[in-house]
Amino acid sequence: MNDRGWDEDEARPYFFLSYAHTPKSGARGAGDPNHWVRQLYRDLCEAVLQLTTVPAGVPVGFMDESMHQGELWAERLSEELASCRVFVPLYSPRYFNSVPCGQEWHAFTRRPVYPATIDAERTSGIVPVLWAPMSRYRLPKVASELQFNHAGFGPDYATEGLYALMKLSYFRAAYELAVHRLAARIVQVAEETVIPVGRRLDFNALPSAFNVTAPTKQLRISVLTYHQGELPPDRNPDFYGARRTDWHPYRPAGSPIAQHAVRLARQLGFQPTVHEFDDEVESIIEGNAEAPGLLLLDRWALRDPHRRELVRRFDRCDATWVSVLEPWNSDDPECDGGGRELVELSDQILRITRRAGRPSFLGVTGPTGLDTLEDFDDALPRAAMKAKYAFEGRTRAEPEEPPTPRPSLREAFRRGPGAYGPDGFGGHRPEPYEPEPYDRDRDRDRDPDSGSNHRTARDNDHRDTRDDRDDGDDPDAGMAPLGGPYR
Repeated sequence: MNDRGWDEDEARPYFFLSYAHTPKSGARGAGDPNHWVRQLYRDLCEAVLQLTTVPAGVPVGFMDESMHQGELWAERLSEELASCRVFVPLYSPRYFNSVPCGQEWHAFTRRPVYPATIDAERTSGIVPVLWAPMSRYRLPKVASELQFNHAGFGPDYATEGLYALMKLSYFRAAYELAVHRLAARIVQVAEETVIPVGRRLDFNALPSAFNVTAPTKQLRISVLTYHQGELPPDRNPDFYGARRTDWHPYRPAGSPIAQHAVRLARQLGFQPTVHEFDDEVESIIEGNAEAPGLLLLDRWALRDPHRRELVRRFDRCDATWVSVLEPWNSDDPECDGGGRELVELSDQILRITRRAGRPSFLGVTGPTGLDTLEDFDDALPRAAMKAKYAFEGRTRAEPEEPPTPRPSLREAFRRGPGAYGPDGFGGHRPEPYEPEPYDRDRDRDRDPDSGSNHRTARDNDHRDTRDDRDDGDDPDAGMAPLGGPYR
């Protein structure tokens, strides 16, 4: 055994099949959704055996069937990813949304890749497979940068994906061709590259190589409140915890409000994360919109001058992609007693936010806010989708580079002498207009009756004065048409 835990005399597996585990549909009598992946794995192993000298009893490849569970599973994955010769990912929308699949990709690509000979083509050691068509999906950066030609596996494969070729008997010949060429490509990459055995990494601690979630699918839930150690003396600590994200305004109903919001957001198709507003606010104020957001605001926190100023600055930046929800428990005696004062304080500080979309913030209960957990449940979907729409509109509206301003000769005339020089032209007055000598043949060609599409000079004059007419509010209304003095 070498220092990396691998016997150098032992044959290493040719490939690691990386795929996204598909959950069962839940329908009665539904079969195993990963059956077809296992069938592909067996067919690939058989094809690779036919193309190599792998001895009997030696594993040709590796496919994880443990459903990503347990420490022994993580150790086994780390070992196989450190020793396999080729990495074979099955591309599908589910694959690039899987954190474990992104961790597998990351682990394999930590290993260096060398051409086997000086003339060999250098590759990445990755042979991707189109399990499902990906033309409608945007690949993550690590996959889009990978140069690989799928056309050699047949036209039906590129159009339908390998899963469809397996399922439909009509494509049986196309499937067999794709598997044969895929196996040949795996063997070719394994023989034309040198990928040393890597170190076994702590799989559970690895990052994903993918940007797993599109920004519009994310939802950043931030919480502005107290933790128990910083509460004012007249506030009941029962509604708070050791962390600010433990705030539980509707106690005993439900759970901490951030956890409850996460569950609701997932039902809407978001992949939410929870943060403290104090850590998020500067980024929001600077306009760094990473994803749509929700601010869960405890009005009691507005009594603190520092937090009050943070919220005021947030309101002034008009971050429309962050919606505000203000849980307010009408059964809490302290909320009932000091409610009016804090409502007025909130209205004063969040004036711009209130004006932008009051229903999203206060739900259906009127000016007193979200009095119950049911009110909160009704308001959150509207607030989350409002933030999503604003984020999408913001990212579409931002051009990569500001457009170059178009020069306006008309503006130069309006500014008068001295604007661009003593003559209003930056010191360069246009040359006086000199008409061309009369040419009967040329002017006959320009005659509109001759069938050409040229305008007459009179038509051009009419068009120019129409397009440049003033609206009546212009202080220079009645000025001569552009270029008039030089005609």
